[in-house]
Amino acid sequence: MSLLDPLSHALAAVVAAAHAALTSLGADPRAGSTWLLCIAAVVVAVRLALLPLVAHGVRVAHASARARPRLQALAAKYRDRRDADSVRAMMTERRQISADSGMPRLGCLPLLLQMPVWFALYHLLSSVAAGVPVGAMHSGLVASMSAATLLGVPLASRGYLGAGPAHLAVVAGLAAVAATLAFATQRLAVSTSPVIDGAPEAMAQVQKLMPALSAVGMLVAGSTVVVGLLAYWVCNSAWTLAQTAVITRWFPTPR
Repeated sequence: MSLLDPLSHALAAVVAAAHAALTSLGADPRAGSTWLLCIAAVVVAVRLALLPLVAHGVRVAHASARARPRLQALAAKYRDRRDADSVRAMMTERRQISADSGMPRLGCLPLLLQMPVWFALYHLLSSVAAGVPVGAMHSGLVASMSAATLLGVPLASRGYLGAGPAHLAVVAGLAAVAATLAFATQRLAVSTSPVIDGAPEAMAQVQKLMPALSAVGMLVAGSTVVVGLLAYWVCNSAWTLAQTAVITRWFPTPR
């Protein structure tokens, strides 16, 4: 039993429930469009569940921005002092600045809770693609989803090379859309982030490369993951871009 099984089963329950709801409304239970809507339902459910972590991240970013001038002054104050007493004094002052600025003690650690969700979804869709039932996704639903297609390309297929030009066009198109959305999201995040202000040149350059690296990562991953997961990435990336735009517009991090 994997540590990701509880999450995979929870996600499987969301997919199965969405499929049951759509078919009760008259959708074709075997159609690719129905299963794509089920995948979109997973995106909505997961991202709504993660909104408290997003709000936490915004608070951390704002608190860090408030603390940044004092932390920079503190670093300058102790720049040439390496003795034990000075190090202890610096850490004490740093904790005080963090407390005064309202920085949460856990920092950005809760955001790491998102990672198991992505791995669990990958595990779920990979299992379905292999014909393996997972939780509420029983053998009948697994067979139905595995046979579903997007423009003639099975959602369970993977890689750019498959059944001819149509397969390549669909997979490459999904990967390109996901890559474009990832690039736009990272570009927006980097352009509005105060983190790189006054940062070392090397760190600033890495930050500026993040949009391109994100896009390339999506294109590379498109050669290995199942089409269903690519469809999820498109929906998830669209949500992330919209969420980033909302935060940037109405909850910008002070510079």
